[in-house]
Amino acid sequence: MILITHQHLDPEALTKKVRSPGNGTVVTFLGTTRNETDGRGVLFLEYECYQPMAERSLTELAQEVQVRWGIQDLAIAHRVGRVEVGEISLVVAVAAPHRKEAFAACQHIVDRIKAVVPIWKKEFFEDGAVWVEGEGSPEAALTGFGLSTEAASGAEAC
Repeated sequence: MILITHQHLDPEALTKKVRSPGNGTVVTFLGTTRNETDGRGVLFLEYECYQPMAERSLTELAQEVQVRWGIQDLAIAHRVGRVEVGEISLVVAVAAPHRKEAFAACQHIVDRIKAVVPIWKKEFFEDGAVWVEGEGSPEAALTGFGLSTEAASGAEAC
């Protein structure tokens, strides 16, 4: 299951979707908004994405995990828009017969989301805001994918 949404994420519901009698392990990762970065107080985060490409990237990532670890039961949900301190922005739930594969797959998914999925995070502080983790602004990243900002702006950006 792949989900990109502006709505609050429900980790229990996502974890329940991956549970099955053949799996002895369920690993669930929750990415939450912390209240400080490098000694600066965080007010909130905003996530933006290029929805068609983000959904495709997440689907490909899920398929990669299925092939590499033989895991069929996984869910990835990412929130976009404004996310307050303490709220959840990412849920990854992976179920497998054994813990080693489930932990490895979950970590791989989280690491690859940050590296390749076109979802961008902006941290807001009392004295300003900054894009983090990646290619700067969404516009710069889309240009790196060979897309113009005009083309991207009309194509289901989230």
